[in-house]
Amino acid sequence: MQEWYQSRALYETVSKLITRGDFANAFEIAQSIPDKGIRAKSLSMVTVEMAKQRMDYKEALEKTIEAIMEIENYENVTKALMSLAFEFLALKRFDEALRIAEFIKDVSNRSKIQAEVGLALAREGKIHEAFKIINDILDDDVKTWATSKLAAELKRG
Repeated sequence: MQEWYQSRALYETVSKLITRGDFANAFEIAQSIPDKGIRAKSLSMVTVEMAKQRMDYKEALEKTIEAIMEIENYENVTKALMSLAFEFLALKRFDEALRIAEFIKDVSNRSKIQAEVGLALAREGKIHEAFKIINDILDDDVKTWATSKLAAELKRG
């Protein structure tokens, strides 16, 4: 329990350092958090904020993915990876979102990220790329849904 409270306090410290723009110290402290789940969440927060500020986040992203993969609970790993992928999707960093999705073992959840990236690309007029991504989706239900949504996007556009 002591580890959890310490980890929460460090998480709050990381959050305040990010607000101040002190990403180097935020990243260093985030890496030292004892609780694996809170460490991964903190590193994700730093990485996403670095990406938002258009800073070089590549090393931070690698460390974040490593930290997420260290979480012992499979479902929590999936949730953390999906959350990170959706953050990069929101930033229109589609390649990063797809790369993060590759680490998701659950086909359905990986497929959901791929579908959303494909649809986001379609909204930007990148139909060929969108179709290729959607066509590569392994989960048939998600692929059918994404194909239907792609058709609807094309009707609107």
